[in-house]
Amino acid sequence: MRAYCSDRFGVPLPPGHRFPISKYARLRERVAATLPTVTLAEAPAASDGELALAHAPAYVHDVSEGLLPAAALRAIGLPWSPALVERARRSVGATICAARAALAEGVAAQLAGGTHHAHVDRGAGFCVFNDTAVAARLMQAEQHRRQRHLLRVWVIDLDVHQGDGTATIFAGDPTVFTLSLHGERNFPARKARSDLDVELPDGCRDEPYLDALHRALDEAWRRQHAAPPGLAFYLAGADAHEGDRLGRLKLSAAGLAERDRRVLDYLRTRGVPVAVTMAGGYGHDIDTTVAVHLNTIGAAQRQWAAWVNADSAARDSMLQSAR
Repeated sequence: MRAYCSDRFGVPLPPGHRFPISKYARLRERVAATLPTVTLAEAPAASDGELALAHAPAYVHDVSEGLLPAAALRAIGLPWSPALVERARRSVGATICAARAALAEGVAAQLAGGTHHAHVDRGAGFCVFNDTAVAARLMQAEQHRRQRHLLRVWVIDLDVHQGDGTATIFAGDPTVFTLSLHGERNFPARKARSDLDVELPDGCRDEPYLDALHRALDEAWRRQHAAPPGLAFYLAGADAHEGDRLGRLKLSAAGLAERDRRVLDYLRTRGVPVAVTMAGGYGHDIDTTVAVHLNTIGAAQRQWAAWVNADSAARDSMLQSAR
């Protein structure tokens, strides 16, 4: 399975900053050490033209040139630097690469991403550019150019925070279905409207979470059945874990592993390729967060193996039907 990373492009942060920038390099190291069938590649930077598929060109310009006002930077929560811009572009580039690889092989991943609080003209919540939105739009454009075919997209956002930026970008767009399963009392205070929102109470544990997930997947698929998606983006946040500083839910590592298995199996059995991103994770113990992310990559790798080890005719048929 192919997985893309951008951790070499770190962001200088002040001591005690709560954004866990070091987790990305640790995750890449763990993947390299324990998952030999995962091929790691460094992501290219997204171009201005690619970013403009989901963002206002003026916003892209102001981010790139360091012209954002202080209030806009406070909303993002990260200090501006050329490194921040490069990392944000590379994160989008990684999701673009993962989406292309998923369309070719069934499953691919990137070791960061899931920056779902970025809106058309502003960032928020540690998110500068919305990697899922840009990659979805670009895959639709590339598919139409090659095949004159409308690619429908499903965004399955299981970060503990609602994907408000993604929901806003795709509001009213029937070609992209947004599903967000999140804490009802968590950030952002003012929620957007996804195509399907499932709000969970503080302290939600494995069984009720997995029950809610099952119902949500079935409801989303029922709504899309007449025109099914040809590509999914799965935001596999680790911040629903019981040890997370910002999550407020109480899922165990086993519960999150079961979550990943169910989502990825649901997509594979319906022939929907998937690009997996890591999204949030802010554990008191950063190695616990990394372990949750590593489990997600392992689950993705197993589903990828099921795709590629399927009978070649059946695999080609699944990918062709998804396209």
